[in-house]
Amino acid sequence: MAAPSSEALPPAPPPSPDAGSGPGRTSGLGARLRSRCCVTVEPVVFMAMLALTLQVPLATQYIYQRAVEAMTSHWNLYINVGGFAVVLFSVTLLGAWSDRVGRRPILMMPAIGLALQSTVYLIVMYLELPVGFFLIGRLLSALSGDFSMILAGCFSYIADTSDRQSRTFRVAVLESCLGVAGMCGSIIGGLWSKAQSYTNPFWLVLALNLATVAYAFAFVPESVAAKQPSKLFTTQHYRSVYRLYSGGTLGLWLYALALFVVVTVHFGIKDIMILFELSSPLCWESDWIGYGLALEHLTYLISLLGLKAMQFCISDSGIAEIGLLSNIAGLVTFSVAATSTLMFTGYGLRVLGMTTTPVLRAKMSKLVGVTEQGALFASVACVESACSLASTVVFNSLYPATLYFMKGFSFLFGAALLLIPTGIIGFLGYRRAELQYHQFENLSQDAQTTTDTSIQNE
Repeated sequence: MAAPSSEALPPAPPPSPDAGSGPGRTSGLGARLRSRCCVTVEPVVFMAMLALTLQVPLATQYIYQRAVEAMTSHWNLYINVGGFAVVLFSVTLLGAWSDRVGRRPILMMPAIGLALQSTVYLIVMYLELPVGFFLIGRLLSALSGDFSMILAGCFSYIADTSDRQSRTFRVAVLESCLGVAGMCGSIIGGLWSKAQSYTNPFWLVLALNLATVAYAFAFVPESVAAKQPSKLFTTQHYRSVYRLYSGGTLGLWLYALALFVVVTVHFGIKDIMILFELSSPLCWESDWIGYGLALEHLTYLISLLGLKAMQFCISDSGIAEIGLLSNIAGLVTFSVAATSTLMFTGYGLRVLGMTTTPVLRAKMSKLVGVTEQGALFASVACVESACSLASTVVFNSLYPATLYFMKGFSFLFGAALLLIPTGIIGFLGYRRAELQYHQFENLSQDAQTTTDTSIQNE
């Protein structure tokens, strides 16, 4: 028999009976973290998202200033596609690796990469180098996992340190941090760049990325208690992601599909919303567009509060369905909006639209073991990166192609797509209820049989 290869990783400990909660590898540590502090990785998500929200429009405007409009769209495409291709490689590697070596490295590494990216961007701006050098910064960030890895690491951390009952709300808190940071970044970036051009605000981007590294290093306790030495560059990590889905349940695949559709519609609607509002018959000015964006980001906070309130009397699946119905109602209203009043009514109907994604993330997390959370959320991050590309291709192509017969058709199309996750969540919720009923029925029959046997023996 051949000796085992030195490249092989030690076998991961078996999942606990409660695969989604903290027992097993992280139970004691998770309990200590929960009792010590309610805030852990939330500032990491907030600062990283704030930096990203500042960086993206500033970089696009700088490229537009240096190049013609057509070249701007081309360079944005090159930078995004190049980064996406590398992120697929790095995120799946780092996410599974973190299941063994811990979460803190994958919180700091991508933040360092993002800091290097902003440094490269600043050098290009000050030295007026060709805008193609932006691609170097993008690749440096992508190799370290990019913002997708920060999200995956933070969601994995929450899965490590929360129990099954609180996990959905903790995930929703993280997502609300994204919304608040996005709103702050939009306001700060717009006002600052208007006053002092694009270069000075980029120093804040660099400072926020460095602050994210420092916070993760100094204030985030490690959530993986039984860390194991593990090589980073090995195919074992990719195989662990493959095993997650190849041996996973049908529910994992269906929830992943539901998440893909929901996030694709979310990104796609954001891409065309401003174009819809700028043109006739709405003809909104920048101040009205700002009000709309503020309401869009406020949806994160209202959805968080709504989710917390509804959890007292509604199941997580029911909350996700309400979120989808809220989203569908808002999109249908947008599709026929010819006045500002109707447009704002659509925004109001969508206020619970962000309750769906935290439920889907939490449900997927509960279907895998405690030693697979990093691999799971790394794969989810890759799915969401694919959503960004898919939404750009689908909605940015559909919107101009359907203007001649119905300007709001893209919103109606998005609402129709959301019927897919609505059906998936309803089906899985029904199947789970049926399973619980049959288990209860079997237990009742066993108890009755035991009682009858006891009576006969007497």
